[in-house]
Order: sequence, then C-alpha cells, then structure tokens
Amino acid sequence: MNAMTHYMELLATNQPWQLLIFMAVPVICAETLAITEMIILFTRNMTGAAKKVSKATGIFAGIYFLGIFIYLFINAVIPLTTSGGWRGPADVIAVGFYLSGVIPFMGMFLLETGLIGKKRDETGKLKLHAVFVGIFLVVAHIAMIFGMLNPDLLIMKM
Repeated sequence: MNAMTHYMELLATNQPWQLLIFMAVPVICAETLAITEMIILFTRNMTGAAKKVSKATGIFAGIYFLGIFIYLFINAVIPLTTSGGWRGPADVIAVGFYLSGVIPFMGMFLLETGLIGKKRDETGKLKLHAVFVGIFLVVAHIAMIFGMLNPDLLIMKM
C-alpha cells in the first residue's frame, strides 16, 4: 500500500525547502495575482501599483514555473514513466495537473511581455489575464486534492 502520491512526497521531502520551492512560491504568486486582479477590476486603474505588482508577478511566475516544469519533467515524469513507477491514477492526475500550471503562468508571462494579446485593449488584456489566473487556481487545486489522496484509492482491484 502506497502512503502518498509523488506530489505529496515531493512536498514532504527535504522540509521546508521543497515545500517552499514547489508549493509556497507558486501559490503566493497566484494569490498575489488574484488579489491584484481584483484591485484592478474594482478600481480600473491600469497604471497604479496593483497593475505594476501584477505585471511583475506574472512575468516572474511564468519564468519560475517554467523552470519547475522543466526540472520535474526531466527528473520525475520521464523516470517515473519509463520505470513504471507511478502509484496509480491519483498520482498521475496530481502531478499532471500540477505541471499543467505552466500553461496559465506562461500565458500571463506572454501577455505581460507583449508576445500575445497585442491587438487587445487594456480591458481585453485584463480579461485574458483574469482567465489565466482562474485556470491556474483550478489546476492547482485539482493537483492538491488528488495529491492528498492515498494513491491506492483509485486503483481498480480485481
């Protein structure tokens, strides 16, 4: 019987460093983005401090999480897949959804650096940015939920 998914094992190993690197920094970025997003939506101030913090956080989070994605893909996903080391569906779902966080974070990075959304007005960019924040929050929470499961719960017993 496996006690935990690789997701939880990653966060529990080498305390507190891996918890900080793989959970705290991305979640703090997401929460900062969500809060600044609300401030911008309520005030419609597209040049204030909240917008500057949001832009800097979006750029940082995109680069940071791309690094996490590359590191974990090379050092966890490929070895687990080639060795058959996955601990069942919950394990794959947790890690897969966690790593899929690279998509919205990179979307924010590309938006903030002007590589996408060039033809959108400020409101259109704000809407797209809010969508990216929402997507990250959803995939991160799915990863957390499945990551906290005992991976044996979703294994079909014959």
